[in-house]
Amino acid sequence: MPMDMEASCSFKEGATEIVFFDLETTVPKRVGQRFRVLEFGAIVVCPMKLVELESFATLIKPTDLSAVALRSSRPDGITREAVATAPLFEDVADKIFSILNGRIWAGHNIRRFDCVRIKEAFAEIGRPAPTPVGMVDSLGVLTNKFGKRAGNMKMASLASYFQLGQQKHRSLDDVRMNLEVLKHCATVLFLESTLPSILQDKWKTSPTKTTRNRANGKLHCREESSRKSPPSSPGYQLRSVPYSRERLGIGKMTAKVKNVLYMAQGKQHLNVLLKHSRSLLR
Repeated sequence: MPMDMEASCSFKEGATEIVFFDLETTVPKRVGQRFRVLEFGAIVVCPMKLVELESFATLIKPTDLSAVALRSSRPDGITREAVATAPLFEDVADKIFSILNGRIWAGHNIRRFDCVRIKEAFAEIGRPAPTPVGMVDSLGVLTNKFGKRAGNMKMASLASYFQLGQQKHRSLDDVRMNLEVLKHCATVLFLESTLPSILQDKWKTSPTKTTRNRANGKLHCREESSRKSPPSSPGYQLRSVPYSRERLGIGKMTAKVKNVLYMAQGKQHLNVLLKHSRSLLR
């Protein structure tokens, strides 16, 4: 049901609403046969709170009624009888234009399908089509961010993944399902980005890896950056050199010690190294 805009959504004056919409059409059965719009459904939502501001849905009778099947293969599918008394597209064109024009368009696979059908329908009645100020195609967005776990990324598959029920293939119902799917996906992705080590199998959001050191008999965790230089964090600890303090008698490497090490190579005995290193670090 439509809501009062001022009461339901307090956002900056002039902000653009988002309109989620969906079309139901005929399915061409032979080459050269075109799609015919059978239903239009849309929900206008506040971009700040995603609350519903306005909704509209209507069946549409195509000029060629014979293009509509007598029986639908879907339980709630649109039949020829259902649209026989529906308005023609030109009768609802003004309302559809006012809902879509100048708003952000959103929907599932709208870029390649619904937007094309809208243009065709307005062209058929000789009127300019509405234009969006932006577009959010959830098929592309979710395929990139969420696709590997939800199969073929059709709305029915996404609804099944989140246990939202079966897709009805009716415009307004599918729009509401689209909104619910987006909210669920956004929540999951937010949680995964917040707790990646717990909710993700791999560290996809972090360029670092966790390694472990044993120091003073305790197990310590640290992060190794992908860069060659270690982080500048005060808590960062360098890995111990592979020689114990008892063997070399040193805790850090100075320029003088480096020279002694160089001299100690070859024929120099280890006792010489120990003698010089102790005297340098007193």
